[in-house]
Amino acid sequence: MNNGLSRFNVVSLVAGFAFLYLPILLLVIYSFNESRLVTVWSGFSTKWYVELFSNQGLLDAAWVTFRVALISATVATVLGTMAAITLTRHLRFRGRVLFTGMVFAPLVMPEVITGLSLLLLFVAVGLDRGFLTVTLAHITFSMCFVAVVVQSRLLTFDRSLEEAAMDLGATPVRTFFQVTLPVILPAVISGWMLAFTLSLDDLVIASFTSGPGATTLPMKIYSQVRLGVTPEINAVCTILIAVVTTGVIAASLLNKQREVQRARDEQAARKEGG
Repeated sequence: MNNGLSRFNVVSLVAGFAFLYLPILLLVIYSFNESRLVTVWSGFSTKWYVELFSNQGLLDAAWVTFRVALISATVATVLGTMAAITLTRHLRFRGRVLFTGMVFAPLVMPEVITGLSLLLLFVAVGLDRGFLTVTLAHITFSMCFVAVVVQSRLLTFDRSLEEAAMDLGATPVRTFFQVTLPVILPAVISGWMLAFTLSLDDLVIASFTSGPGATTLPMKIYSQVRLGVTPEINAVCTILIAVVTTGVIAASLLNKQREVQRARDEQAARKEGG
């Protein structure tokens, strides 16, 4: 019974991962296809990457997407961290329930509703749609994801470290930057990576809030795919996969290095104390 159940679990796991990642693997493989037909393999070639870097429309969309993702992820990380600290450290203040609902509403709100409401807001205030509106929209919906990640780390944070620092004369601001932030930094980095990835991936909200000169790469890809998938699309998607994968691996290695260093510091402190 146990062996049969184990085999069933293994088969289910393999089938699930194959369903998720086999299409991505095929996309990467066919980005090196010689033929223009994306479903017919005719030999290995990198010419579509050369064609991609001569496609000014895709390059402009990629540059817009990268700038939006970088700015929105950075601002969302700052605001999300501040929101997480407020929700964790200040348990009682007037309007806390409303503030909590406003922070986490984008998590459960359909993207169509979020995009439409932001579009109506920008029209109401007379703000022309473009790079700024897309960036503001991405900050709005990605900030809540950062807040969730950082808040989960703050809930297990040892407050005695902050109390010890302030007892030694450190100001609250200095305590945050020298004690609190280094401890929660892996969560902050993870939140930034999540916000950056969500911004790169967004299509629906950007479609509502973008304007002339602010076409993002997902919008460009979607508009071209409607006319048929080309090897250039496979190539640009492969580059996106490589960028995201590299970022995730780098963040994981950084977090692991920090954990190892923290363990060494704790071991050294025990030896000094002993």
